[in-house]
Amino acid sequence: MELNIVNMFPKALNLYGDRGNIITLQKRCEWRGIKANIVEYSFNSNADILKTADIILLGGASDREQGIMYSHLLSLKDLLKSLIEDGVCLLAICGGYQLLGEAYIDANQNVIKGLGVLDFYTKSEGKRLIGNIVIETTLDVFPKTVVGYENHGGRTYHGYQPFGKVLKGFGNNGKDGFEGLIYKNVIGTYLHGPLLPKNPHIADYMLKKALERKYSFDTLQFQKLDDTLEYMVHEKVKELYM
Repeated sequence: MELNIVNMFPKALNLYGDRGNIITLQKRCEWRGIKANIVEYSFNSNADILKTADIILLGGASDREQGIMYSHLLSLKDLLKSLIEDGVCLLAICGGYQLLGEAYIDANQNVIKGLGVLDFYTKSEGKRLIGNIVIETTLDVFPKTVVGYENHGGRTYHGYQPFGKVLKGFGNNGKDGFEGLIYKNVIGTYLHGPLLPKNPHIADYMLKKALERKYSFDTLQFQKLDDTLEYMVHEKVKELYM
């Protein structure tokens, strides 16, 4: 078995070590004997690369870099939407998460169009939401906690299933008590850190979904790894954050 994992603009979309997410997926495939074909999508890449993707990573960036990325991502809007509807796994972090929505409304009430792949919006409201965060995820995984770091000026509002309920931190908007978004096999989240090394159960959730879609894979066959060290880190981080 093999999975095609596409990392979108990794040099620009790598805020707070988001590149660690691709490394985690790659290693957890290798340890199970699954071939991980890692493709870096850059400005000169052919869009056909995305058509074979099983997992897509869209990392976070500064506002300036997001602006640069937008024009390039806009040309991929219809393709990204069709891939999402077809069940391709997509992990969108912070700025990447915001870009999937209809719009970003800045502090001066200027409406900056998003890709409009999903129906939600983000608005700049007051001070930035910064700090460590712990959520209880809505996904069918164990453990239920997810830990990370958030730093965003925008507040996101949507009607989708949230990634989780905030136990510590701010989440989507600091008001409704929820963090992130789940739609089909899309995870949108503000959790940097990077997310997957400290939360291997989320990495495995993505891998299982990708294998199920590509091979009608029986998840009972999914090899369990010795994650003693990973979950020691997860629990320690959770203890420190709470």
